[in-house]
Amino acid sequence: MIISLLYLFTFPFDRFNQIPNKTLKGLARAMLFINPGWKFAISGADPDKVNRPTIVIGNHQSFLDLPLLYLLPWNMKWVAKKSLFKIPLLGWIIFMTGQIAIERYSLKSVKKLDKLVQPIQKGIPGMIFPEGTRTENGNLKSFKNGAFLMAKRYNLNLLPIVHNGGFEAMPTGSWRIAPIQTFNIRVLNPIDPRDFETVEDLKQNAHVLIEKELEDLRQIKS
Repeated sequence: MIISLLYLFTFPFDRFNQIPNKTLKGLARAMLFINPGWKFAISGADPDKVNRPTIVIGNHQSFLDLPLLYLLPWNMKWVAKKSLFKIPLLGWIIFMTGQIAIERYSLKSVKKLDKLVQPIQKGIPGMIFPEGTRTENGNLKSFKNGAFLMAKRYNLNLLPIVHNGGFEAMPTGSWRIAPIQTFNIRVLNPIDPRDFETVEDLKQNAHVLIEKELEDLRQIKS
């Protein structure tokens, strides 16, 4: 596999596994465009929005979220559930592309998020789904604190991304994939954590913004 070879040749000098990750980005994009019945509408994806050290946050709709967000014009380091690393092939790909493993509901996982800080400060945005798990019905779930604690502690911008279509194309608990689907992705404006007094205020503001935008996207017919 090309990612395995790239990892073996580049890990001594590619500190954050950027080369394998960029390769996965290309493969993911190719996978999406194979299906002629899938259409993609992306707005607001200005690379200047990640000029400052940034945590990207987005709603979590399906297993298609990762390839869909690889359509954005910048590379990211992802946070993924530890259980995914145990899946044959997929787990190795996640590991070799340098993503961060966390254990759901573990207090240690909040500390593990600190592994994102150095690459973020070196200009590689971190990607966190603050809901923690995929939606069961398409609605936005409540947010965990991790991304917002990091943003306040290290003064990292938050960049909300809202996408719709993934749940309809591949609902949670199903491997059925819709042959025809339009995916809408909107990149909102960065949020400066210094504008909010508390982590809770920051989290609630982000939730309101994403929920409102998601409702707007749902009005667009697929």
